[in-house]
Amino acid sequence: MEESRNAVVLTCLLIYFALCVGVGIWALRRTKSSQDFFMAGRELGIIVTAFALFSSTLSGFGFVGGPGLVYSQGMTSVWMIVCGTVASCFTFFLVAKRLRIFSEVYQTVSLPDTVALRYQSEVTRFLTAVAIILGVVGYLAAQIMAMAVVLQEILNNVDGMPHVSLGASMAISVAVLVFYCVTGGIIAGVYTDVVQGAVMAVAGVLVVIAAVNAVDGGLAGGAMTLVNDDPEAIGPWGTLGIMGALSYYLLFVVGACGQPHIVTKLMMNKKIRQFKQIFLVSAIAGVLAALLWIAIGFAMRALVVAGDHPELGQPDDAAYAFLQAYAHPILAGIVFAALFAAIMSTADGFLNIGAAAIIHDIPKALFGKPLKKELFWARTATLALAVGAALFVSLSGSSGFRVERE
Repeated sequence: MEESRNAVVLTCLLIYFALCVGVGIWALRRTKSSQDFFMAGRELGIIVTAFALFSSTLSGFGFVGGPGLVYSQGMTSVWMIVCGTVASCFTFFLVAKRLRIFSEVYQTVSLPDTVALRYQSEVTRFLTAVAIILGVVGYLAAQIMAMAVVLQEILNNVDGMPHVSLGASMAISVAVLVFYCVTGGIIAGVYTDVVQGAVMAVAGVLVVIAAVNAVDGGLAGGAMTLVNDDPEAIGPWGTLGIMGALSYYLLFVVGACGQPHIVTKLMMNKKIRQFKQIFLVSAIAGVLAALLWIAIGFAMRALVVAGDHPELGQPDDAAYAFLQAYAHPILAGIVFAALFAAIMSTADGFLNIGAAAIIHDIPKALFGKPLKKELFWARTATLALAVGAALFVSLSGSSGFRVERE
């Protein structure tokens, strides 16, 4: 199977793409109004809401940048995960219940909708919508480039496969993303998140096992190797020290409560009293997925220090190097599918809130009413946003942009 490793990885990825398309077709029948498209009819259960939240939070960073930071900073990076868990507590206990009650009472379908009603100001609606659109274009462009670079790397390493350009890889990735987002809106997005979240959580557990087996002496041996090389890296605060570790608190705890693609999903669950269970499920799944982040970073550092693996060109190569050299081909395929899942989960959330800002909030702010045939225009705006972001990244001279920066 080692000889066909890249073919196995590609097969796992194609299965994931097929699941995304299938969910889009299924969700098409359930999306009958703009409220379905943007809010999933406010009918989501505990599992779906929980996985939608944690999948959107992790993004591609947790699978590429995260292991790279552990590789270079040691325990400092792990504090991101701790602060991320605290951030979830803040979001759920300070924002979730109030936002959900407000959205049900006033039947809001977007975050700017809620802000405008809360402050009785159409100016706040307009400014919130514009801020979301500006953030969506840049962040979505980065996610699209991440998908394209990863897919190109996989395709061009399969024996017998003709060379695939970055543009072609981008077109394939965007086509899959756009299909399920346009056909099923946020319903397709959140139910795809269930698959994405499950893949990420399973991948996290399996990678820990692979990492322990890859390092000489297992967990204890790897720890001793790292201690002998740099005691600070394996210490409680890592190489950046206590202030570097605690600085993540402001970034991740305070900042997380205002992420629009995440807090918008707090308006979609069926029952308000379910938030405690949603938080618990989301936190557990997130921790399991984060195991991949920690395990790969420390395992690759131990392998390099012990001389069992060449020095990495850059820290963010850690995940790819580990999967290619030490993971079973099927596990590598699952993790690469999880990487795409993480990226797409964030991208579909941004597409949805961006479309809402364009066709619902800005028209209401300027003309006092939404557009007619809002569902049609929601799908059109989703397509336009995705294509626009792809063109933006293609024309910006970012072809050298590395997926590891995601």
